[in-house]
Amino acid sequence: MTELRITPLGGLGRIGGNLMIFETPTDLVVVDCGMLFPGIEHPGVDYLVPDTTYLAQRRHKLRAYVVTHGHEDHIGALTHVVTKMPAPIYATGFTLALISMKFGDRPGAVDPELRRLRDNEPVRIGDFVIEPIAVTHSIPDPVALAITTPVGVVVMTGDFRLDETPLDGRLTNAKRFKELGDQGVVALLSDSTNAERPGRSLSESIVSKTIHRLIANAPNRVCLTTFSSHIHRIQAVLDASYAAGRTVIPVGRSVAQNVQMSLERGYLKAEHGALADPTYFEDMPRSHVTVIASGSQGEPQSSMTRIAAGTHGYVRLDAGDRVLWSSRQIPGNEIAIAAVTNNLLRAGIELIDERIDRIHTTGHAFADELADMIRWVRPMHFVPVHGEHRHMVAHAKIAEGQGVARENIHMIADGQPLLLRGDGSRIRVSREEPVPHGFVFLEGEGYREVGEVVLRDRRILAETGIVVCVAVLNERGDLVSGPEIATRGVVHVDESVDLLAAVKDEARQALQDVSENDDEVIAEAMRVAVRRFFRRELGKKPLVVPLVMRQ
Repeated sequence: MTELRITPLGGLGRIGGNLMIFETPTDLVVVDCGMLFPGIEHPGVDYLVPDTTYLAQRRHKLRAYVVTHGHEDHIGALTHVVTKMPAPIYATGFTLALISMKFGDRPGAVDPELRRLRDNEPVRIGDFVIEPIAVTHSIPDPVALAITTPVGVVVMTGDFRLDETPLDGRLTNAKRFKELGDQGVVALLSDSTNAERPGRSLSESIVSKTIHRLIANAPNRVCLTTFSSHIHRIQAVLDASYAAGRTVIPVGRSVAQNVQMSLERGYLKAEHGALADPTYFEDMPRSHVTVIASGSQGEPQSSMTRIAAGTHGYVRLDAGDRVLWSSRQIPGNEIAIAAVTNNLLRAGIELIDERIDRIHTTGHAFADELADMIRWVRPMHFVPVHGEHRHMVAHAKIAEGQGVARENIHMIADGQPLLLRGDGSRIRVSREEPVPHGFVFLEGEGYREVGEVVLRDRRILAETGIVVCVAVLNERGDLVSGPEIATRGVVHVDESVDLLAAVKDEARQALQDVSENDDEVIAEAMRVAVRRFFRRELGKKPLVVPLVMRQ
């Protein structure tokens, strides 16, 4: 009997942090290794990456990392994970270029072994034969994967949509998906992000026409913000600006890096003199400049945020200039984006986003496109992936509508392995016990891990503040001075003299009640007394730091 275990460690039940493990008794391949950006519940955290404890337990079987495309939610955790558990990384050309830059920017990262995938050229990796298949998305060189396993062929779409007029001419290979369907596909794992949206997504070529029009008829400066990896859209900006007699200025490290890399590798084409450095901004007439700025999600230190606030070192926008917000709002970033756009509007700048004109389109298939993929592949079993649970539920309904039996649709979540056993022509699918999963929190340039206890303390600090209580004792344990109370984020000292005097009295009484001359016991008594006081008097539970000093 043959078997295949499919284990998601990220990307199911949420958008981002994608990591899927394909495993046989002897070999293991990781597909995608992405990150999540932190929310307000993660103070001080810069990145979230999947917990790979389960992978570490099986690292003796690890043969490779295979990446479907170069977005951060699919490659952002590679430097962290591969440095701990090295193995070759397989990806298409543009994706490899982005991965290489990431490892070059990461202090202490390993020098990865990078191997290039090419459309429709299968590669053998242990028990697996992996064939990349061209799909359209919002980044160059994305692929789906047809994975031949001991139990049969499994298709994983990665992020995709069906754009019939992509700017680079690289179409989704419908013919190959249909051929696989004719040959027999055991399971289809498909992107669920837009499963709730009926119909079909807008073509990138239509967005390109909108960009051309809005740049051509702009009387003054134009500033466009989008994802720095959206090279097709940047190409549209370059073409439209050149046609309108404008010079394009890339602003922001990620935009500048990706533009330069894409020019060098042929993913972008620009006429001589079409691009300029930000230092030339002041020298250009208002009607002759287009800025492409990073920060479409309102990131605090991004170029777009600083431009809107009027604090950017080179770029300044004035009333009558035009901003094209050519990106969707990632859930959780609405407040940050609103702050930036409000600054722009206050300055009298014209703001155009997808609510006003067709300035953006998704990279993810709508319901009719998802149905097409299922109809082409005709899988025995279907697993919705990549999305919140509601998206996966909607995708499951689409699959059932395309003839997939309800009992062959498998709704799983992160940490839930799916075991496929093959016995002749029969495939049996079952769920196994959950495995360790979740996320690891990283901060700073050194990508230090932040423990859950530290994060909990930060949440308490942000919500209820901190109280430091200091008592000075002699060697016999007698109170010499204090306890002194200092607070931050709890009460205003000058306005709370009586309250602070009362908490000192309560802490002093707690010290008198302690019979042991032990610093830890004394400190804990103070902590409990002070925390109890604030909970009783103010309904707050601040972080209390007791300090015992000896004279």
